[in-house]
Amino acid sequence: MKLLVTGGAGFIGSAVVRLAIARGHEVVNLDALTYAACLDNVASVAESPLYAFEQADIRDRAALDRIFAAHKPDAVMHLAAESHVDRSIDGPGDFIETNITGTYNMLEAARAYWTQQGKPESFRFHHISTDEVFGSLPADPSMQFTEETPYDPRSPYSASKASSDHLVRAWHETYGLPVVLTNCSNNYGPYHFPEKLIPVVILNALAGKPLPIYGTGENIRDWLYVEDHADALLLVVEKGELGRSYNIGGENERTNLELVKTLCAILDAKRPKQSGSYADQITFVTDRPGHDARYAIDPSRIREELGWRPSVTVEEGLEKTVQWYLDNEAWWRPLQARAGVGQRLGTGSTGTTTGSPAQKTPA
Repeated sequence: MKLLVTGGAGFIGSAVVRLAIARGHEVVNLDALTYAACLDNVASVAESPLYAFEQADIRDRAALDRIFAAHKPDAVMHLAAESHVDRSIDGPGDFIETNITGTYNMLEAARAYWTQQGKPESFRFHHISTDEVFGSLPADPSMQFTEETPYDPRSPYSASKASSDHLVRAWHETYGLPVVLTNCSNNYGPYHFPEKLIPVVILNALAGKPLPIYGTGENIRDWLYVEDHADALLLVVEKGELGRSYNIGGENERTNLELVKTLCAILDAKRPKQSGSYADQITFVTDRPGHDARYAIDPSRIREELGWRPSVTVEEGLEKTVQWYLDNEAWWRPLQARAGVGQRLGTGSTGTTTGSPAQKTPA
């Protein structure tokens, strides 16, 4: 199968690219190479005869038409998106342009290509989205997001992703475009851009800096190891039912405070401080506006219909992640100099800016 992967130089996209090539798929990586993208993420496969790279912006329809015509993909895996909630609070315009207008351009380019090819039944447009479109859950553990949960986005980021989900479904219903959708929980793992919670905690801990936690740290997230997510995404694009959506979760709910303490304990064991624990660096900071209380995914559909389950617990995945950051300073050190990294974002105090595709990895 030849896959066109948008955002393939980002966090989740690069995991998809690496795994797809390892499984023998041809991959065309379409990425604008904006602030959260890094070609080092796919360096291990860059010389493969199965890999091709196209630097382009999903807002550029002419470029998309050229790429479809040149590469003739069998399926699209659309991951490119502005994704950082805090950045969406400070600059919502980027999210409207990329996540909504960009997805519209991808759908129209894919539809034109699919039509020109005679509408092959085997073609797929796989739209990768987030559980944040469903809003916020109470602490009751019996309540989880299902594929039937009504949309209730609370941030500019989640609202823009909800809009893109609706566009994908509309193009399926109106034009017959063969689509599948997935909504994932919080991802973590190797190559996670260092503005998100887990890499921030690891790298601040090593630097002796405060470990910032919003509010009281009681916000709950379901954590999904990125390589497990990539496995699920490839399964859905190959075997998912057309027009259907699948929730992908790690079945690993933790409060932010529990998560940070776990990371500190792993670091204490792997690289002990001269005195005390890394947990001594935990600092509570003012919460961000509209911070959702809890996300939790019910992954029953993908488990029962496609046989997928996560392969690691959050403790196993976090240990692998910490070790990766300890071993790969040459990767993360240059990224810390990029715009906004290491700064407090999401206060709503700055004006709208313009930008381009990044990657979905909610914090």
